[in-house]
Amino acid sequence: MEAMIVCPQPEAAEAGLEVLRGGGNAVDAAVTAALVQGVIDPMMCGIGGSGAMLVHTADGRDEVIEFYARAGSGVREDQWERLFLREAADRYGYVLEGWVNDCGHLSVGVPGTVAGLAEALRRHGTIGWAEALGPGLEAARRGLRVTGTVYEYWVGDHGPDMVDGRRRIQWTPEARRIYTRDGELYRPGEVIPNPDLARTYERLAEAGPEDFYRGEIAAAIAADFRAANGSITAADLAGYRPRLTAPVAGTYRGRRLLAAGPPAGGVTLLQMLNYLEGHDLSRWGWPSPEAAQLLIEAMDWAMGERERHLADPAFVPVPVETLIAKERAAAARSAREAPTTTHVCVLDASGNAVSLTHTLGACSGVVTPGLGFLYNNYLNGFDPRPGRPNSLAPGKTRITMMTPGMVFERDRLSIVIGAPGGTRIVTGVLQVLVNLIDHGMSPVEAVSAPRLDFQGETVQAELRLPAWIVRGLEDRGYRVHRRPWSYDAYFARVQVIQVAEDGSLRGASDPRGDGGIALAL
Repeated sequence: MEAMIVCPQPEAAEAGLEVLRGGGNAVDAAVTAALVQGVIDPMMCGIGGSGAMLVHTADGRDEVIEFYARAGSGVREDQWERLFLREAADRYGYVLEGWVNDCGHLSVGVPGTVAGLAEALRRHGTIGWAEALGPGLEAARRGLRVTGTVYEYWVGDHGPDMVDGRRRIQWTPEARRIYTRDGELYRPGEVIPNPDLARTYERLAEAGPEDFYRGEIAAAIAADFRAANGSITAADLAGYRPRLTAPVAGTYRGRRLLAAGPPAGGVTLLQMLNYLEGHDLSRWGWPSPEAAQLLIEAMDWAMGERERHLADPAFVPVPVETLIAKERAAAARSAREAPTTTHVCVLDASGNAVSLTHTLGACSGVVTPGLGFLYNNYLNGFDPRPGRPNSLAPGKTRITMMTPGMVFERDRLSIVIGAPGGTRIVTGVLQVLVNLIDHGMSPVEAVSAPRLDFQGETVQAELRLPAWIVRGLEDRGYRVHRRPWSYDAYFARVQVIQVAEDGSLRGASDPRGDGGIALAL
């Protein structure tokens, strides 16, 4: 059997491929690539972040390693109630006075990435932690070469509900010192030196991942958050552990799907697919007004369900089987027929597969002096209003639309898929799966096809979506914003590997953003 790795950053994919060439397995390659991604895409992911890894082993075992950021012990459920302004328009987070939940120390959850990646290696890897860190350490020593995607994040328009990237990257003095020249942004192609990050990677390689939670690095983190009146303590770091869970499972057109369950987006993805299963999408093809309307209806219904029912299952009961029941989607279809981060996919030659999503959220703009890495802003996704399923609580994680997933046909792994992209992850993965399964597209065609997104108010459509389809949606009563980019980084950057019956592989990395790469042995 062939082997393949797909991710948005070519340098990270190449590092993972070298691990596969050296005899490492899918988990080894995914962890190595992730640790490189954290260096070269530092506002999207890194060791100050969060994520989930779906693992399928060659002997048929499936599990999710969850390493979500969790609220520190210093938070209170009502601490932001009086600062609440509105829900973000794209359903990603909440807007508060002073942006206190979006940037700065108060926005940061206890990071889980180091613990999660180390746990994955411990359970399934064949290489050591220091070896997995090696390519990332070399990248850190070289410094960050600013890509077009990184620069676009700094200068791009993120709308009224998020702090713009230019302010975010210099929110704290240490971030400003590292990532700007006294407030002036580095340009694409220039190299940002970051010896502090290299020393942090060196320390992690020498002392092990536990140093991040109970050693010198942990002490520096705790001191920084104490000085800034953050909610994370030394005890929070020392007590952090990844969680092992079973993936949520469902079916679509006779195929079995696995994805990360609550608080991640697997339930929402399965609900969307259940809704669409009652319609013959191949009848219309893509793009078409009819197929677009059905996608919008599925998104609207499932995202509404998400807000009502999804939360951290360690704090709030989540009725997963009820939510993903086919009958629930059938009832929703009947009611509507009248009138609405980064990723790595790896499959090795033995049949082990990984779908890994990890993120900083939108990045807090916080760097602890001397450590060199940015932290997540995971607390911006908590509902600041008390008494709700997703309200803030110590030790709790918030809902996320991370959706690492896999598809099986007659117990044969056929698709490994996932994406970065906030709340657009689920809708992006949905459309690529529909393109592959219903419309018979190749992986490259499936990730490249014109895309839309609907989060409850306005349909966001790529410029390449034909005008006659936009008019068709408007005639059906939808408000449509035709975005100015043909390949728009607003949408999730889906990564996919497809396995044919003869074992041959085809992969694709979404052309939005840096374009990514799929590499095979």
